[in-house]
Amino acid sequence: MTATRPAEFSRPGATALQRLPEHDAEVLTAGGNQALIVLGDQVYNLRITRAGKLILTK
Repeated sequence: MTATRPAEFSRPGATALQRLPEHDAEVLTAGGNQALIVLGDQVYNLRITRAGKLILTK
């Protein structure tokens, strides 16, 4: 899977969006296609589809 960035990220003097943390989904899934993400007491499932899209479900 190849990740692409929005044009705003590659322009000099980009907005505050450039300062957002960036996480590689393939690293989060340890090379697989699913990972659990915990927010407070809630657990979410992050899945990479065969088409290379991300789905986040509760």
